[in-house]
Amino acid sequence: MEKIRISRSMLQISSSLLSADFARLGEEIKAVEPFVDMIHLDVMDGHFVPNISFGPPVIAALRSWTPLPFDVHLMTAPVDPLIKAIAKAGANIITIHPESGPHVYRTLQKISDQGCLAGVALNPGSPVELLKPLLPLVDLVLVMTVNPGFGGQTFLESQLTKINDVRTLIDETDRKILLQVDGGIAAKTAPLVIEVGADVLVAGSAIFHGGATQYGKNVSDLRGAL
Repeated sequence: MEKIRISRSMLQISSSLLSADFARLGEEIKAVEPFVDMIHLDVMDGHFVPNISFGPPVIAALRSWTPLPFDVHLMTAPVDPLIKAIAKAGANIITIHPESGPHVYRTLQKISDQGCLAGVALNPGSPVELLKPLLPLVDLVLVMTVNPGFGGQTFLESQLTKINDVRTLIDETDRKILLQVDGGIAAKTAPLVIEVGADVLVAGSAIFHGGATQYGKNVSDLRGAL
């Protein structure tokens, strides 16, 4: 599979299905598709994070609903056994946590070998230093601005310094690495993370409220706040 190319020349919005109606995920994707750049899928195992969401079969079932890139965030441990199945299900980006396996460098290699862009996620308590040896293999860095596991949480402003530090690290490389931010993203918080260097905003509750007829306005309000 050939890797997708995602531009850093403009802000990207990745809509998190964790806040969508799970009884009609396909329809939710079609409703939001005209307004966003990616579909964000959080895979949770009830072990690495205190929640369970969905896995490869659901992702595969949803793949035919949209041509938009599938941006898959794996919150599972161990993570390696899932990589091939997630890629086969239709992921374009696979993001993992350094703490989710003993050999994160090898895990990132596995993701790349499957033809997917490889991402690394930093929890609020994960230090930026974890990134330094991994950047040669990374296409995306995700900074979590909430503790992972649930949607609808309050944005942690303490993570703005970390986003800025990650931006500096990325800019010191000669690679076009995307900087993504997830957690409490709304019209009020989006400008804060853009100011410190974010390229991709993951938004769930801010988009999937008010019913499908409101999704366009919700995304427009989010972009307008920038």
